[in-house]
Amino acid sequence: MANLFIMPVGEVVEFTRVYLAAFYTFVAVFYTFRIVSKNRVISGGVVFEGEKYCQNWWNHLTFRFFRVVIWLICVARLFYPELDQYLGHLTIGNNVTLLALGSVLLTIGFALSMWVHFNMATLWRSGIDPQGPAQLKTNGLYRYSRNPMFIGVAIAQWGFFLAMPSVFTLVCLVIGFAALRSQISTEEAHLLQRFQSTYLRYLQSVPRWL
Repeated sequence: MANLFIMPVGEVVEFTRVYLAAFYTFVAVFYTFRIVSKNRVISGGVVFEGEKYCQNWWNHLTFRFFRVVIWLICVARLFYPELDQYLGHLTIGNNVTLLALGSVLLTIGFALSMWVHFNMATLWRSGIDPQGPAQLKTNGLYRYSRNPMFIGVAIAQWGFFLAMPSVFTLVCLVIGFAALRSQISTEEAHLLQRFQSTYLRYLQSVPRWL
């Protein structure tokens, strides 16, 4: 991937066109497989949307909607390159360094999220489990940040914008960050209620981000 930084801009654009379609297809298949497999072995499942119209429900709906739309557009661009003109192309898309950096950040962000995902093992949930988590995780990367997985997601969101600079990806970036902040606040309120003074001490000693 390092060669991207010295390739002609047209070749980098075509590379990212293929890479983004493959990347988001892989992400969709991976998460579907993980959720289905975990739901089979964990009582009560691992996906918790919350009550309809609650904040967790809206955040979950936002993430799901944009994941589907992003995947569909990235795949459609493979077969209809002219679709780019309707996404509001931004001039920074002519910068090879930024385009290449986008693919790198997208990969790093996903890798970080996956590392945290597997490290959490049976504690991982999508959304807020009203009966969980069973314990407060404070080791590993959680010693340095309260939200290492969301840091990975945020890095990947920046990477997506840089890899395909457009009004569409800028909207995805802004709404994605807003949804992340909202979900973090909602989860922190839940953990504070569940673990009380233990979580309060953790909250006061470890930063939300870095």
